[in-house]
Amino acid sequence: MIAGASGLIGNPLTQLLIERGFTVYHLSRNLSKSSPGVKTFKWDVSRMEIDPKCIENVDAIINLAGEGIADKAWTQKRKQQIIKSRTGSLKLLHDVLKEHPNHTVKTFISASAVGHYGDRKDEILTEESEPGTDFLANTCLAWERAADKIENLGIRLIKLRTGMVLTQLGGALPQIAKPIRLGFGAALGSGKQWVPWIHIEDVISMYLYVLENEEIRGIYNMTAPVPVTNRELTRAIAKQLQKRLWLPPVPEIALRIWLGEMSRVVLNSNRTSSDKIQKTGFKFKFPTLESALKNIYA
Repeated sequence: MIAGASGLIGNPLTQLLIERGFTVYHLSRNLSKSSPGVKTFKWDVSRMEIDPKCIENVDAIINLAGEGIADKAWTQKRKQQIIKSRTGSLKLLHDVLKEHPNHTVKTFISASAVGHYGDRKDEILTEESEPGTDFLANTCLAWERAADKIENLGIRLIKLRTGMVLTQLGGALPQIAKPIRLGFGAALGSGKQWVPWIHIEDVISMYLYVLENEEIRGIYNMTAPVPVTNRELTRAIAKQLQKRLWLPPVPEIALRIWLGEMSRVVLNSNRTSSDKIQKTGFKFKFPTLESALKNIYA
C-alpha cells in the first residue's frame, strides 16, 4: 500500500511495483482519481480519517505523504500544514495498525529528507550526523519521530532521507532549467552549497530494493554517490541544454528578500554520503550528474 502515491515518486513507483508482480493499493482523499490496476481506499489526513480495510492482506506500506515543501510561502499556517501533513499521516497509519493487531504488515518504508541535516557547509554527512536546527531540520525530526512509533509495533522500519529528485516530470529540475533555457540561468548565492541529488529511476529502484531485502532496516540517505555544488549543477544543466551562462550568481540577500525563510531550500548545503546503502549491495544506475542529465535530456 502506498500513501501519497499521486506525487513525483508515487506514480513511477506504482508502475514499477505492478510490473514486478505486486498488487498495489493506494490511499487517496478522492476515490474518483483512482489509478488503473490499483485498488484505492479513502483517507483524509486533515480530518484524521482512514478506511481500516486498507490494510487487509497488505505486506508492506510505503508512506510518501506530505505537503510540498516549496509549493507556497512559509507562513506560520503553512509551516504547520507541512509538518502536520507528515506527522498526521504517520499517526493515522500507526493507529489503524495498532487497532487491528491481526494485520499482515511486516515492512513500513517512510520517506524523509536530507533537510534533516540543516545547513552544513562542506561537512560530509552520514546517517549518524547530528540534525540541523532550522525549520527543514525540525520538520524532518518530527517526521522521523512519528515514523519511529511504527517500529514499536514490531514492524520493520526503513526511513529514506531523499535529496533533490531529478526528473523532467516535476520537482526542482524543471524550475532550475527554465531560466537556463531562456538564457538567464545563474548559480544561486555563493554557488558553493552542496546539492544532494538523485535520478528518479534510482529513487524507485531503491524503494524496491529495501522493500525486497528483509535484512535492511533503519535510516539511509537516498542521494547519488557524487554530490555537486549548486554552481556545478547549474553548469551541467546548461551544458546539456547547450546554453551559455553569462549572468553573475544571484546574491544570497536577493534570495532571502524574495523567498524569505524558504530560501533555505536552495541555500542550505548538504554534502550527503550514500556509502551506507551502497555497502548493502545497492547499485546506482546513474552515479554521476552527467550520466543522469544525459539520460533525462536524451
